[in-house]
Amino acid sequence: MRVMVIGASTNRDKFGNKAVRAYQRQGHEVVPINPKAEVIEGITCYHTVSEAPGPIDRASVYLPPALVLEVLDDLAARGDVGELWLNPGSESPEVIEKAKELGFDPITACSIVDIGERP
Repeated sequence: MRVMVIGASTNRDKFGNKAVRAYQRQGHEVVPINPKAEVIEGITCYHTVSEAPGPIDRASVYLPPALVLEVLDDLAARGDVGELWLNPGSESPEVIEKAKELGFDPITACSIVDIGERP
């Protein structure tokens, strides 16, 4: 599975980094997104969701709701994103509503736990 981690982090204490490592351990191809980082956990990082190669089976979001609202349009415009996971702290009623309007069926749960890992 190709997993885009939006809000990936170089800080190993943050969930955006824990997710990158969890998906790697489970054998998934990780596409990290961070506007400032070049490499995260040895993987080339992309600065925007638009510039990352696709297709994407799962987008797993680790951003505050205000920033999620800013990236949803670009994520939907790709046209190649399967699942949208809004991890704890990324969701809000406004985010969920906008995601649905854009054609996503957002999953509001911990995507790390979903793949059998412990954050």
